[in-house]
Amino acid sequence: MNKNEIGPFRLYGWVGLLIMILAEVLLIKNNLFIKNWFTPTMWTGYILVIDAYIFRVTGNSLISSRFKQFLFMLLYSVACWLIFEAYNLHLQNWQYIGLPENRVERYFGYFWAFATIFPGVLLTSELIDISGIFNRLRVRAFTFRKTALYIMMTIGVLFLLVPILAPQEIAVYLFGPVWIGFIFLIDPLNYFIGGKSLFRELENGRLNKLFSLFLAGAICGLLWEFWNYWASAKWLYTLPFLNEPKIFEMPLFGFLGFLPFAVEIYIMWELAARVLKFDSHKN
Repeated sequence: MNKNEIGPFRLYGWVGLLIMILAEVLLIKNNLFIKNWFTPTMWTGYILVIDAYIFRVTGNSLISSRFKQFLFMLLYSVACWLIFEAYNLHLQNWQYIGLPENRVERYFGYFWAFATIFPGVLLTSELIDISGIFNRLRVRAFTFRKTALYIMMTIGVLFLLVPILAPQEIAVYLFGPVWIGFIFLIDPLNYFIGGKSLFRELENGRLNKLFSLFLAGAICGLLWEFWNYWASAKWLYTLPFLNEPKIFEMPLFGFLGFLPFAVEIYIMWELAARVLKFDSHKN
């Protein structure tokens, strides 16, 4: 599609907007289902709206143009987030409260909420990319030595292993390495196998994708915490330090974690996309 052309705003985008409006109304009316699952409901609407807008601007979007990839992304998002949940069993940095007693509803809610994580962040970053606000951010081009990339991968392995091997009273302080460990481990791997890599972007002097992800992480972090605050089924943080001041349920210091988390989501997805040979424009 020509840059000057504008595609239609897809019907599912209007449906997403309606979902968000109705969810707000039903929350005010104390609807039990919406109170329990307010956060994934709002994310569902948000994803539909953002994707429809991206299609309108570019004529190409995840849901409209690559629907099979979108379905896989939902499952992949759940699988990847379960890795962080596994870490949290030992690190104990957050807990869930107000969950329904019915196990079927509870696990359905888990799946629904976890499935929205990857598309929420990646579509937000794509929208920022389209705006072009970071396109002028550049550094001098250079080349990463293979040795440096192998060292970073080694650091990544250490960052991911030490928190789960450390005693629990020490591990509670070590979620920071987990948030960046996958970046050091997987992004060099993406580089070596010819996938999209932020290290390769840096080599070419480009900073726009990195900052796009940082901003997407900040935006999504605020939305997650805002919507979580009003839900009855929610998560609470149990950080061992710097718990005040808070914005919604999140300590202010904790918001910094959303920046590398968005980068982790990107590099995890790009690894899967490269291995499965996804085309960025086709199903």
